[in-house]
Amino acid sequence: MLPIGTITYSLGTPPVTGKGVSWSWLELKTAVKGPLAAVVYDDTGIQALTSLLSELPDTGFTVTNVQATLTQSGPTEGWRVGEALAECYLVHHRACNFPWPDGRDVRKIGSSLPGADLVGFHQKGSDHQFALGEVKTSSDNQYPPGACYGTTGFKKQLEDLRDNIGIRDDLVRYLGHRAVNNAPWKQQFMEAAVRYFADKNDIQIFGLLVRDVDPHQDDLRTRVKYLAKGCPARMAIELLAIYLPKETIPNLCHMVTQSRKKGGS
Repeated sequence: MLPIGTITYSLGTPPVTGKGVSWSWLELKTAVKGPLAAVVYDDTGIQALTSLLSELPDTGFTVTNVQATLTQSGPTEGWRVGEALAECYLVHHRACNFPWPDGRDVRKIGSSLPGADLVGFHQKGSDHQFALGEVKTSSDNQYPPGACYGTTGFKKQLEDLRDNIGIRDDLVRYLGHRAVNNAPWKQQFMEAAVRYFADKNDIQIFGLLVRDVDPHQDDLRTRVKYLAKGCPARMAIELLAIYLPKETIPNLCHMVTQSRKKGGS
């Protein structure tokens, strides 16, 4: 189980809220040794692909060749680990499921794809709704960090998810194409689709900042305030700032890689 952390501040009221969550060194190490590495290395996807390739006819290839192709090198970008950390947090503490990591769609290691960082489902009552998430990882000492601004910044991306139905439609199609071949999460997609096509604002949006500075509500305060203005009915937006121990973001890749080498799950 991923540590839930200590709430350091709370902002806003539904449908738009924000929270700061602080992790100790012990909690960060617990996360790295537990579910975080499994998400970074996409263990679920690799296991499924390994199972598929085990059905290949033996034509002289070696098992070593298969393993070498499927084995992923360690992450080289801190933001990849930050994104995996955010995903784990929502899965463990917000009843979410993100069944198709965007890392499976990259054609070159180190590249990123447009659209939301996290696309999946949030359990809502007895069924599911679509969950869309944006993640920024930053050691910037400013509050909020510079990553919040610009055409690809936290502010613009969250506003696009709130206001732009076309972007949301694209993300629903993206996930739908991956659900058609009897994916184990097809039923979740169908439940979320029923809600979405009845009201395209019936979604859960998450915005997450992964930080390694002292907690401060200025990271989220303005975003909570302005996202609440004109937030559509039935839409919910939650912003989370996860504060790691100071100056740990530059070492996240190394920590995850070392954990995997030592046999972390």
